[in-house]
Amino acid sequence: MKHIARKRFGQNFLTDDHVLHQIISAIAPAAGQTMVEIGPGLAAMTERLLQHLPHMHVVELDRDLVTRLEKRFAPSQLTIHSGDALKFDFASIPVAAGHKLRVVGNLPYNISSPLLFHLAQYCDQIEDQHFMLQKEVVERMVAEPGTKAYGRLSVMLQWRYYMELLFIVPPTAFDPPPAVDSAIVRMIPRPARLAVDERRLEAVVTQAFSQRRKVIRNCLAPMFSEAQLIAAGIDPGARPEAVAMEHYVALANLPHA
Repeated sequence: MKHIARKRFGQNFLTDDHVLHQIISAIAPAAGQTMVEIGPGLAAMTERLLQHLPHMHVVELDRDLVTRLEKRFAPSQLTIHSGDALKFDFASIPVAAGHKLRVVGNLPYNISSPLLFHLAQYCDQIEDQHFMLQKEVVERMVAEPGTKAYGRLSVMLQWRYYMELLFIVPPTAFDPPPAVDSAIVRMIPRPARLAVDERRLEAVVTQAFSQRRKVIRNCLAPMFSEAQLIAAGIDPGARPEAVAMEHYVALANLPHA
């Protein structure tokens, strides 16, 4: 029986063989690696990954799909974690000594940002991440200062990861086709992040981008003086999107005004 895609789970199943080949080539799975796929769906990518890996893990919320996976793959090939990836403890997956977890997935658009921040908690235990996301989201993730796409998501993820938009995937590659283009992003945790209290950085960046059209002096007036902005290397007359991640970190390390 054909599985009907469920809107509440944000299901759009990748069916294009050429795109699947491109993704597997980008991931470059190799025996000995521990890999987890988020939202395997109808297992189009899972099946291809298992051609290179003796075993992998998947996290799937849809119980009907879990049942399909259980019938299709032996436990020796696939460990299925039935549940919500937003609540899943990725540190619970056993990894061989000296290795880290590799994470892949076609992420549901409706939970992509919360899921990226959930995974960020585990970035010290992760080797890399390859995700299919809405193109607009990936463009925001990798955006450079001074561009319209640059914002809170850019700063908070760029503090943790090196990121690269690898290629665009058209709606025709899916069943059912989504209304927007998708993109593949590679995320590699930075081996040495700039030292800062994460919650403090989050508070500063959220405040800065709360009113994008104002200059940063006005946006951050409740938190910092103009002198402190200058001390962090920031032009008080600049707009929030013009300030690089490194300067937001420097600002977050200063005391309140």
